[in-house]
Amino acid sequence: MRTTSNAWDISEIPYAKRDSETVHPGFPINFLSAELFSTIWSVFMPRSLSVRAMRSLSTLALIAASTAAVSFTSPALAADSKVTYLTLDGPVLEQGSPMATMFGGKGEITLRSLLSAIDEAKADSESKGLVIRLKDAPLTMTLVEELGAKLKDYRATGKKVHIFAEGYSASELALGSFADEVIVQKGGAIELPGLYMEEMFLADTLAWAGLKADMVQVGAYKGASEQMMNAKPSAEWDQNINQLLDSMYGNLRSHIKAGRKMDDAKLDKAMEAAWMSEADDAIAAGLLDSAVDLPSITESLAKSYGEEVELDESSLNAEAPAPEMSNPFAFLSMLSKPMTKTPTRDTIAVLHVKGTIIDGDSESGGFGGGEGSVGSRTIRNAIAEIRDNDLIKGVIVRIDSPGGSAIASEVMWLGLRSLAEKKPVWASVGSMAASGGYYVAVGTDKIYVNPSSIVGSIGVVGGKIAMGGLLEKAHVNVVPRARGPRAAMFSSIKPWTDAERELVRSKMSDTYKLFTSRVSTGRKGIDLDKTAAGRLFTGDKAIDLKMADAVGGMEVAITDLAKSVNITEYDVLDYPAPKTLAEALEDSFGQFLTSPKVAASTAVKEAVADGIWSVPEEIVGVHAAGQIRDGMRRMMLLRKEPVLVVNPSIFIFKR
Repeated sequence: MRTTSNAWDISEIPYAKRDSETVHPGFPINFLSAELFSTIWSVFMPRSLSVRAMRSLSTLALIAASTAAVSFTSPALAADSKVTYLTLDGPVLEQGSPMATMFGGKGEITLRSLLSAIDEAKADSESKGLVIRLKDAPLTMTLVEELGAKLKDYRATGKKVHIFAEGYSASELALGSFADEVIVQKGGAIELPGLYMEEMFLADTLAWAGLKADMVQVGAYKGASEQMMNAKPSAEWDQNINQLLDSMYGNLRSHIKAGRKMDDAKLDKAMEAAWMSEADDAIAAGLLDSAVDLPSITESLAKSYGEEVELDESSLNAEAPAPEMSNPFAFLSMLSKPMTKTPTRDTIAVLHVKGTIIDGDSESGGFGGGEGSVGSRTIRNAIAEIRDNDLIKGVIVRIDSPGGSAIASEVMWLGLRSLAEKKPVWASVGSMAASGGYYVAVGTDKIYVNPSSIVGSIGVVGGKIAMGGLLEKAHVNVVPRARGPRAAMFSSIKPWTDAERELVRSKMSDTYKLFTSRVSTGRKGIDLDKTAAGRLFTGDKAIDLKMADAVGGMEVAITDLAKSVNITEYDVLDYPAPKTLAEALEDSFGQFLTSPKVAASTAVKEAVADGIWSVPEEIVGVHAAGQIRDGMRRMMLLRKEPVLVVNPSIFIFKR
């Protein structure tokens, strides 16, 4: 039913089952060439591609360069119980990259492929249980909730779920609450101090640098301007963010309490003991079940099943055949080969709205890292493609966005309403549908959320950053010249006058009225006095406030939509289609490969950007610097238009 991409790692599993039991004595492999190929390729590939995807390509390159077939063998184990073994190695993605799409889906894990793999294990009558190994896999709470719902369904069949990790923090422990057994590597560490959050306010920093953020927001709880405008949070923003944090913490505790059969007092005691502890202390506190060396995991599992155990993942290796690599011209032709998959039978389309919302085409995060952006033109083109295909029976809009351009959000809303005239359009919220992201969500007919999804931030912010003080410190003399009554409104030198600021507020109020009218149209019975003005809510609270319809992940939304249109056999296809490899390269390099002049300019800009961000990364850490960078990027949208529907999302959680 669904296309699956797998990245299941069995290299460290004792007596794991392989597809081949034959060793071919080929020529000695030049491992240096493989590493060199990976290094060279990494220079020309987007950073969003996984290390495993690049590793897969280097392997294919070696195969193309030789005629030797090399495979590995491990001793077969005569076992009585088969247990499925999945390794989460790296991030779980919403949508596959161009690289993985081209090479048959190998090298990365998508959410749908992971859920499908669990379904396969559930349907396998020979498999009596499931082990999920967490190996360098960052987990968000919304991912935990979507995966947890699938594990709950799996366990309802009577099969067991085991979680194994080298160490556990809050999100891993939350996932463990959906398992029968939580196993930690002997000597592993456990951290469950709670949720700690930092917000950075930059008004004094900007003033020191000679900059002034001149911002106006509509919605007292909006908060998007506060990071730049204030040295500390306003009373409204403080209230807004505190209730959001309370909800997120409450959701975390509820998962652990239910899974570990604890009440509040017992969980408080466990957190006191295991805020930072060794395995034995966490086991004694009731947060974990056992500590096992990975090579001994089969022996440990044998105790649960009362017989010997064979770890198996062979049924999860199905993938599209790798392309022919022996012909370099064939390989080069794939650089521009479209990645579009045309529906061949009844299909549910998943339309991805991920990242900051902008006008024009979607963009990747670039060399500096961070989130990418989703463009209104890209989404409208995808909507037109979906609308015209009669085999597509319904659409799930998967949203993970803090918002962005007010104009682009409206363009997307109009496109979804046009699409809804021909086929049902529902929304599934991942981590966030805030501000412009929520604007898009209310353009659909039904909204699904995870309990910890963040929704709302119905409000508007606009403004500019006046650089006169900085330019003066740098002894740069700017001579402004303007023609027209409002030509100097967006001067980069001076803040607005009071009269100019009121003009901006008036325009923003019009945008806010349009935004709230779209919300009222899409969400019948919603009380804007309780939900608008920039307020933020977790998904479980949004249901009672009529901001969303149901708690459930993307797969639940897809399944329910299929039932509503009376289809049982169907495909699920992602839109917009993955970019060609050439387009992905161009996204990262711009015109680097075609224009020497632009190449030099790009190199200088990237070097400067890397230098600028290396300092805050050293001071505040990579994650904090990255979130500040993304916040600054959103504020830079003001260079293109003065009014935004964007949530700040400068939340730095330390757990």
